[in-house]
Parts: sequence; structure tokens; C-alpha cells
Amino acid sequence: MRKEIRIGIAGVGNCCSALVQGLIYYRKTGEGERSEGLTLTNVGGYLPRDIKLTAAFDVDRRKIGQDLGKAIFAEPNSCMKVCEIGVLGVEVLKGPALDGVGRDMREYILVDESSPVNVAEALRGSKTEILLNLLPVGASIASKFYANEALKANCAYVNCSPAKIVTDKAIATRFKRARLPLIGDDLMSQIGGTIFHKNLLEFLNSRGVKVQNSYQLDVGGGTESLATIEESRKMLKRNIKTDSIKSALPYKFNVVSGTTDYVEFLGNQRVSYYWLSGKYFLGAPVLMDIYLRTLDGPNSGAILFDIIRACKLALERKIGGPLVSVSAYGFKNPPERMPVNLAKQRFIEFVEGRRRN
Repeated sequence: MRKEIRIGIAGVGNCCSALVQGLIYYRKTGEGERSEGLTLTNVGGYLPRDIKLTAAFDVDRRKIGQDLGKAIFAEPNSCMKVCEIGVLGVEVLKGPALDGVGRDMREYILVDESSPVNVAEALRGSKTEILLNLLPVGASIASKFYANEALKANCAYVNCSPAKIVTDKAIATRFKRARLPLIGDDLMSQIGGTIFHKNLLEFLNSRGVKVQNSYQLDVGGGTESLATIEESRKMLKRNIKTDSIKSALPYKFNVVSGTTDYVEFLGNQRVSYYWLSGKYFLGAPVLMDIYLRTLDGPNSGAILFDIIRACKLALERKIGGPLVSVSAYGFKNPPERMPVNLAKQRFIEFVEGRRRN
């Protein structure tokens, strides 16, 4: 019998839909196989099929009370459907709305009026080990609420939202004292705007190019993009993305990064526009203008598979508090930022047991 990784999910949106479908899509992936779309097939002896869904929370009445296998395809979700899921045996429970539904999202999210469940009790009753926060941009109060419920239920917590959880010293200290892993903040996509931009800048720097100006601007459909266009939420996300990209180079340069608009007919698509200027040998100018088209939901899956399995290893090793190397590998605003290759190296070292944190 293989050991399970029992996970709960707060926020049954497009990222959740892709993750659940991924568990079906990759369930036959075996030891030592190289599977299309995965960054790592085997993480510390754990395969994707070892991840088991045990709890789910949302606020939309079209999802509450539904089996998770059905709820992931309910509106307003728009992630592509590639798998028939069937009944998973996990009912979507009502969580508190708090600040999770922004002003611009109220006509899209139909908030259920029933009372929320006791989240900590539900986590304990389902024997959940790891709680994933997949709430939208701006849900800072809700993200802290779920962090506290995870603590009460003796669960590790993975904060995929931009809310400052892992970088909050008070919260980090509580998880460390409880010997529970804490990972985040703000999940980085497999091939999204930020990770692509950082790799591009690091490559140019390695070839002696002096970057002077750069921007990365996103346009997208789906609730993820919609949640970002409200001004206060937009600035939170923009600041995190910009700071993350700044860390790619060892010198100062002009950079702007963020979501500029919501285009409903794009659905779950996102278009990222990149522009940069700089100089190379003899001060010769270089100008780059490119774009990248991706789907938001699936872009989170592969990295989440890695993070979940690394989190399980931390639970087994009784490592509490922020996981520095794991967070740097998969998140835009980790406790300690690192170059992309160094973060990947330290993640592997952690998985192999050669690095404690």
C-alpha cells in the first residue's frame, strides 16, 4: 500500500479544476517515467497518484453541496475539460466569504447565504494533512482565516494567493511552534508571465546584456483576471510581480509588471506581453517585443504537484514554519528570493534530504 497525501482545498475555481483533472490524467504515471506536462514525476518517492482529495470549501451556491468532481465544472469556472471525473466522494462545503469576493466579481460569484461550516472541524474529520489556499487576489482576511483553521486542525498550509501569510512573522512563528510546514506566498505558474520573464532576464544577463527597461503586461479572461483588476487588488499583485522580477538581475533597472485588463471573451486564456531594451557589445542596442498565450488553470498544476509532495516530506520530517527552499522554487513572494536555477537546485536538495529548509 502506498502512502497517501491528504489535501483540502479552499477555493474551487479554475486552478482547483485543473488540479483535480490532473490527478485523474496522471494517475497511471509510474516510477521513473517522464510524463508530458509534469516538472517532476517522482518527488521523494511520491507520485501524483498518491495525492488524495479529502476536503473542499467555496462560497458559490452553484458549488456548495456538490461533489467536488461536479463542482469544478460549475460556472463561473472556465478551465478546459480534459477528463471525466466521476464521483470523488468529497462534498464542497460552505466557507466564509469574508473579503474573497471583490466588487467586480459580485455578479459572477453567487454567494450562498447559508452559514459557513466549522472549517477546522471539517479538516480534522476528513483527516486532511495539507490545506491549499486557492482563493483569489485580494482575499487577505480569508487567507489568514484559513491559515488559522489549518493550525487548529494540525494541517500544513500552502498559500497560493498573494496574501502575506508566509511572510507574516506572527503567522510563521505559530506554524513553527506547531511544527507544521508553511509554504507561499503567491504561486508561480509553470510557464506564466513572471517565471518566463525572470528566466529571460537571467539568460540575457548571463550573455552580458545590460537590460535597461522592461515590462510584462497581462490581459486575460476568467475569474483570476477579473479579481485582479480592482485597483487595490491590482496594485498588490503588481507590486509582488514587479519585486519578483527585479530580483532576477543583480543591478537596478526599470521594470513594470501586472495585469492591465479583463477581457471576458478570452475565457481562461491569458496573454502576456513582454518588452525590453538594453545594450550589449560596444553599446549596441537590443530591443525585444514578444507575447505568450497560456491557459490560467492548467498553469498552476505541475508546480502544485511538486509543492504538495515536498510539503508531505516536511510533515514526515517534522519541519515547522516557512519552508524557504520550497517557497523560493514555486512562489513569487517567498521568505527568501533566489535566482530560478538556484531555487530549483535547493528544492531538489530539500527533497533528497540534503537540505533541511
